[in-house]
Amino acid sequence: MRADQQGTVFGSEDVLDGEYPAGPVEPEPLDPAERTRFRTGLDVLAAVLIVIVALLVGLLIWQGSEIRATTHQTNPEPVPEPQLPTVFPPSLGEAWRAPSSATQVPVAAGPVVVTGDGGEVAGRDPLTGEVLWRYARDLPLCTIAPAFSLAIAVYRTDGGLLPAGDSRAGGGCSEAIAFDPATGLRGKQRKPDEPVDKPQSGQRHTDAEVDTRLLYDGTYVTTTGRRLLTTWRSDLVQTMEYGTLPAIVNSGKQPRTDCTYGSVAVASGRIGVIERCGSDPGDRLTVYRATNSDNKADEPAVVFSVVVGSSSARVVAMSAATGQERTAVVLPDPSRLVVYDDQGKQVAEYPLGLPEQDLRGDPPGLVVPTTPGAAAVYWYTGSRTIALHSVELRPLWTVQGTLGAGTIFAGRALFPVVDGIRVVDQATGEFVGTIPVDRAEYSGPVTMSTIGPMVLEQRGANLVALR
Repeated sequence: MRADQQGTVFGSEDVLDGEYPAGPVEPEPLDPAERTRFRTGLDVLAAVLIVIVALLVGLLIWQGSEIRATTHQTNPEPVPEPQLPTVFPPSLGEAWRAPSSATQVPVAAGPVVVTGDGGEVAGRDPLTGEVLWRYARDLPLCTIAPAFSLAIAVYRTDGGLLPAGDSRAGGGCSEAIAFDPATGLRGKQRKPDEPVDKPQSGQRHTDAEVDTRLLYDGTYVTTTGRRLLTTWRSDLVQTMEYGTLPAIVNSGKQPRTDCTYGSVAVASGRIGVIERCGSDPGDRLTVYRATNSDNKADEPAVVFSVVVGSSSARVVAMSAATGQERTAVVLPDPSRLVVYDDQGKQVAEYPLGLPEQDLRGDPPGLVVPTTPGAAAVYWYTGSRTIALHSVELRPLWTVQGTLGAGTIFAGRALFPVVDGIRVVDQATGEFVGTIPVDRAEYSGPVTMSTIGPMVLEQRGANLVALR
C-alpha cells in the first residue's frame, strides 16, 4: 500500500502500475476457402441432390421444348418468280406431286409452292417440286394458307394440364408460325434499310379449334371454329375474337355465348358467320368487323345481326365495294340465294334449284368453296359452280358437273370436271374447251390454284402440279 505525505492510505494497488487490461479478443480472419467449404457429409449430399434435380429439370424442359422437337432447314439461295405463260397451253400433264394432307387448297406463296404433311412444312420449286426449305415439328399440322405475302402454318397441340371443364382441354390448333416463302425463315424478312418498329417473331399462340381453316381478306386472317373465331393482323397480333372465349377477362363483351357456328366468310375487314342460338327460331347471320376503334379484341364491333328464317343456312360470299357491301346466304327448301346489305336488310333473292345433297350439313372446315375472279366469285355448290357478280352477288352463269370452284389461269376460268379441266370465258361463262387430265382413281372434290406456268390441284391428301 501507499500513503501520501500525511500518511493517508489510497488502496492496496496502484492501477497505473503494470500493463493495461486486455480488450475483447478478435476472431482470426476466415480463409476465403473456408467460407464455401462443406463441413459435413450432409452438406455434400444436399449439394449433390440440388445439382441432380437441376439437371433433371433442365433435361425435362429441353425434351419438351420446341427447339429439341424442331428441324428447320432454310434456303439461302434466291428464288426467281416463275413466269406466267404467254399463250394458253393446248394441254396439261402432271409435272410432279407431293403428299400435302394439311392443305385444303394448293398454297402458292411468293415464288414457291408450300406443302404440309404430318408435322412438316416444305417450300418447293413450283416447276420441279424440289424441296427448297423445310420446317418440321413433332406435332401434327392443322392447316396452311398464304397471307400477308407469307405462308402461315398452324400446328395442333393437346390440352396439356388444363381441367376437363376448359374448352381447350381436348387440344386445338394453337401454334401458328409464319414463314417467308423464299427462304423459309420465320416472319416477314425486312429490307436492310427498313426500320423495325416492333419485333416480329413470326409465331403466335392462338385458341383456334381443331379442323380450323384460315381465311384471308387481304388485310386480316380469321380462324374458323364451332364456338370461337379469332382474327389476326400481319404481325400475328390478335385484333378480334368472337364467341365463347376460353378465358373471360371482362364479362358481357360478347353479344352471344350460347351459339354454335355453321359457316364463315370474310371480305375486307369484315367477317360473316352463320350462328345457331337456342333462343332463335332459325339460323342467324351476323357480320362484324375484324377490329374496333378501341383496339379491344374481346369486344366485337357488330355491323348487323339478323335471323334468316331458315335452318341449314350457309354464308356463301361477301362483297367489299365501298357503300355497296353485300353478304350472300344460301337457304334450303327451296334452295335460294338471299342477299343482305350492311344494315341487315334483304335486298335480293334468287331461286337456285340445287339438289338436296348440295346443302346438307355444313361445309368442310365451315367454309363454302369459292374462288375470286376478275368480275365474279365462283361458288362450288357440290354439284356445279355458279358465278356470282363480284359486287351484287347475283348469279350470272353456271357450269354443271364440276368438282370444285376452279381457278383463273392465262385469263380464263378453269373448272375441274370428271374427265379433265373445263375452260370457260371469265366474263360470259362461254365454253372454250376441255383439257383432258387423268386423275386415275381419284374422283372426289378438287381445289385449284396457279403459280407461273403451273396449274395446281389438291386431290384429297395429295397436291399435283400440272404443266
